[in-house]
Amino acid sequence: MRPALIGLSTAVASLVFSAIAPAEAARPNVIGWVEKGKIMPWGATAKFKMDTGALTSSMHAEHIEAFEKEGEDWVRFDIELEDAETGKQLEQRFERRVIRKVKLSGAGGSDHRVTVLMNVCFGDAIFEEEFSLDDRDDLNYPVLIGRRTIEHFGVIDVTRTFTKDPTCDADSKVYDRETLQAISEVGL
Repeated sequence: MRPALIGLSTAVASLVFSAIAPAEAARPNVIGWVEKGKIMPWGATAKFKMDTGALTSSMHAEHIEAFEKEGEDWVRFDIELEDAETGKQLEQRFERRVIRKVKLSGAGGSDHRVTVLMNVCFGDAIFEEEFSLDDRDDLNYPVLIGRRTIEHFGVIDVTRTFTKDPTCDADSKVYDRETLQAISEVGL
């Protein structure tokens, strides 16, 4: 009788563990409402505030200058911020192709901004995401992460902060815009 019980309990345990493994794999990545991330390839660490009220992400930028390059609209801009890891004041100039121009409306009126693609490190992966550029110098967080990007990062737990450290390096997985759109469409 004992061998039968052992066999039965082994079979039940096997079924339970095989059911748990896919459930664990399907569990969404849980993140806090504020996280640290890096602006790549610069590597400066910034506080990223998750903003479910915004569709598009926004990044602090100053001295935004429009210019044309090979028949396309481009911008050059400076990002000045206090590095969230070192506390040092950092500044870097970027040039990016304009993806689109947006008009944002809110309680303070409307605002016209350009959006560009920027690479950001979140956790151990690099994400190519669309950001509107805005002078956020007087605000607490230099980077707001909107719903389009949050979808790629995970599910927000509003009781938590700083659950992920940005650990990207030369071998980190890079999710470009097309890959992220394909993943979103499939629902992975």
